[in-house]
Amino acid sequence: MRPLAHLGSRNVVYRRTLRREVACTGIGLHCGRPVRLRLLPAPAEHGIRFARTDVGVEIQATLAHIGSQDHATTLNCDGVSIGTVEHLLAALAGLGVDDVRVELDGPEVPVLDGSATPFVILLHEAGLRPLAVPRQLLRVKEPVEVVHGAKSARLVPSEHFEVSYAIGFDHPLLRHQALSLRVTPRSFTEQIAPARTFGFLREVELLRKSGLALGGSLENAVVIGETGVLNNKLRFEDEFVRHKMLDAIGDLALLGHPLVGRLEATRAGHALHAAVATKLLATPGAFELVPAGEQAREAAPLAVEAFGRAEA
Repeated sequence: MRPLAHLGSRNVVYRRTLRREVACTGIGLHCGRPVRLRLLPAPAEHGIRFARTDVGVEIQATLAHIGSQDHATTLNCDGVSIGTVEHLLAALAGLGVDDVRVELDGPEVPVLDGSATPFVILLHEAGLRPLAVPRQLLRVKEPVEVVHGAKSARLVPSEHFEVSYAIGFDHPLLRHQALSLRVTPRSFTEQIAPARTFGFLREVELLRKSGLALGGSLENAVVIGETGVLNNKLRFEDEFVRHKMLDAIGDLALLGHPLVGRLEATRAGHALHAAVATKLLATPGAFELVPAGEQAREAAPLAVEAFGRAEA
């Protein structure tokens, strides 16, 4: 096949899809049902679309389709929902996949081990393929902020995509954790993707009575008891804040373009991630779409290194 050089300037970064289809099966964290997931290559500008093959409904992964954000991000369309999309979206965004079709035969993306690493592995198996359309980035030009009491989320201008997150809970293990990171394919894969979802043992029964966490277990979540975690050990000393950053990366993927800006979040969650992203798009002059040139090319070699040589 011809290289992409014939399409224009060598400084242009092109949209990417998968080389081949990949699939997995797992349990939905909240619905507790087995679900089969397929990731398929898609044409340029297709974006990320979720398809419920059991009911024949397709949902574009955008802010316009956000539904419930109770302990997970759900997409809704025509009365049909797809839950817990954030971990997969984070993997796609973190590794620079622009166009993909996601097929599921159930109402929720499988939780697998509670992190984004299984999806990173799936994407590694699929490989990446550039498409003949240049990539555009969404660059933050002016700060926007959403504050709900002690919780806040702010998007500010930056030369790169960065996340700065702080959390605090009424528990000895989680009184305060904070981390700042520039997000690249490598930093996402090594520093963010392995962080697992977490919850408190004292809340499990209440969640299940509400129809949530029906598929949760020590195999797919870090469960925190009164004196420590019930799982054998944490993957990072600050795994909890890293997972909140993972969630934020996935939620911000609903902007529809790779973000160039810095998220500063304090005790935020899915609702605030979506709220600040929505406010950004609704604020005149707060953002602009720019071609992905040399600025984005820094991350491209890391993606190629992670997945092997890309094919045109």
